[in-house]
Order: sequence, then C-alpha cells, then structure tokens
Amino acid sequence: TARALDRDDRPGRHDLLHHPEEAVTDQPEIDRADPPTQGDERTLLVAYLDYHRQTLRRKAGGLDAAQLATTLPPSEMTLGGMVKHLALVENSWLREVFLGEPMSEPWRSVDWDADWDWDWHSATDDTPEQLWSLYDEMVADADAVIAGARLDDLSAKPSRRTGEPFSLRWILLHLIEEYARHNGHADLIRESIDGQTGE
Repeated sequence: TARALDRDDRPGRHDLLHHPEEAVTDQPEIDRADPPTQGDERTLLVAYLDYHRQTLRRKAGGLDAAQLATTLPPSEMTLGGMVKHLALVENSWLREVFLGEPMSEPWRSVDWDADWDWDWHSATDDTPEQLWSLYDEMVADADAVIAGARLDDLSAKPSRRTGEPFSLRWILLHLIEEYARHNGHADLIRESIDGQTGE
C-alpha cells in the first residue's frame, strides 16, 4: 500500500505543500528504508544515497519502454534517460574521478564529442530490462569503491575549476544532490504518465 505523504514527523504546512493523502496511489513494490535519525557521518551519507537510489526505482519502476521514453514538454527528459544518466554519474564519479580509472562500458566507447547527452538520448534504444541491468551494475560497482575508501580519501582526478582533488565525502554529497534534483524531475514525469504521486 501507499505510504502517507503527510507525515507528522516532517515540518511544514502539509495542507498546503503536499497532495492530500487520499490522492496518493499505490507505489511499485520497491524496498526503501528511511535513513536513520542518528548515526556516524558515513552511515548517514550512505543511507541517504541509498534512499535516493530507491526513490528513483519507485519513480521509474514498473514502466514499459514507451512509458520510459515519455517526455513532459517542453523538457526532453525521460525516465529511461534519467536512469541511464544516473548510472553514468555513479560510474563517472567513483571509478573515473575518484579512482582515476577509465569508465566502464558502455561509457568508455561512446563518442561524447558527437553527442554530449548520449546517455539521455540512447536510452530509447534500450529495453527496460537493459536499463535497469546497467543501472544495477553501475550502482554495485560504485558501492564497491565506496566500501574500500575513507571519507577523507582524495580523488585521483582534480576539480577542473579549482585544481584540487575531491574527497570521497564531497563526492557522496554531490551524488545525493544529483539524485535529489533528478528525483524531483521524476516526480513530475511519472505523474504525467500514469497519475502516480507520492514519495
């Protein structure tokens, strides 16, 4: 069953800022645990990253290829493109920037000069199964990198803006920010496809 959107432990005017509870539809059966309210820094960072990953699965899960390719004009964003983009983001930041290694396939063989948004555009050529398999692979690889490093460890590649390396802590915070932004986009696109709303 759907989770109530208006929760007593969250601040804000629920009557103004959220849909009424009766408007929330059933969510796909995606296991998602709320981050703990207490814990050390690493525990909370990883928990929030996982929370946003699972939110993406809720927003883009259970859809066929046509639905994953649906846009909400005037934006050209699609949920399928978002899944593939975030798979790229995980691999780029953890394997390429942090470890200093080449990105995994399929990213390594892409002509990015020909299409800088290849991850978004090419998603329409993939089946839902292919998209989620790629996403799962990239998340598992990212998790392996995260598990083998400390928050204060520095990236092999520096920032193009400052010339300074990134800490793993910074990269995790950036991934959380990236997911949070795109999950907001996913909210609107999913509601336009089948009316599904909720967290």
